[in-house]
Amino acid sequence: MVMPPTVQHITAQDQWVSVPQGSLRVRVWSPPARLSQVPIILLHDSLGSIVLWRDFPAALCAATGRQVIAYDRLGFGQSSPHWGKLPLDFVLQEAEGSFAAVRQQLGVGRFVLFGHSVGGGMAVGCAARFPEACEALITESAQAFVEDRTIQGLEQAKVFFGDAEQMARLHKYHGDKAAWVLDAWIGSWLHPAFADWSLAPALPLVACPVLAIHGVDDEYGSPRHPQQIVQQVVGPAQLALMPETQHVPHRERPAQVLALVADFLREPLDGRGAGR
Repeated sequence: MVMPPTVQHITAQDQWVSVPQGSLRVRVWSPPARLSQVPIILLHDSLGSIVLWRDFPAALCAATGRQVIAYDRLGFGQSSPHWGKLPLDFVLQEAEGSFAAVRQQLGVGRFVLFGHSVGGGMAVGCAARFPEACEALITESAQAFVEDRTIQGLEQAKVFFGDAEQMARLHKYHGDKAAWVLDAWIGSWLHPAFADWSLAPALPLVACPVLAIHGVDDEYGSPRHPQQIVQQVVGPAQLALMPETQHVPHRERPAQVLALVADFLREPLDGRGAGR
């Protein structure tokens, strides 16, 4: 049996992908020998970036023996600025935009998706848009709709980032784009026209195996979100609720998340809808 490599053997390489609005920063983590030629593509959260994944991508690469790819979405991290407000359909629109550009310019055929928070919703959209190429989908803390807990969490975040020190921290990762990044999150989700948004149009189009990871104490969404995901996709789906865990399981309980993902990808679901 071939064993996955250790983190020390993982290499990382940065590159740029061109999009009509500018360029996207991409980082690729590679093991010395792949156990699978199908890479994992990460989609970050509303305030995220490549850097804010911290050591998780390298650890995921080592745990699975797969190449891991992450990119800063347009307007985030080191990617080009995003001019203007996000459209109301920005979550599902990511599949046709930056994700498609990254996939095409890196020459990615089949892929596995791992999306955190809003990135989880975007991952659902990508799996729905490219069903023939998506081998598996992992959502972590993904919002499937807008609920009261989501709004309450956002209102608290709005107050939190009213502190100049917290905005300075955001500036550290996004530079002069920090104010746009914050508005793209809080302004978009609290917009009255966004209240009826959901993943409902995309979920029935997801046919690959799905693992939905969610912290029971997630401050931005109750367990109803992963439950809706596993109930409405058509492929085999597994729910992993993590007790005493909030919105960032891969940072709060990294060993458990890595084990869940590695086991899920090592032993594909058999089509019986385990864990629904």
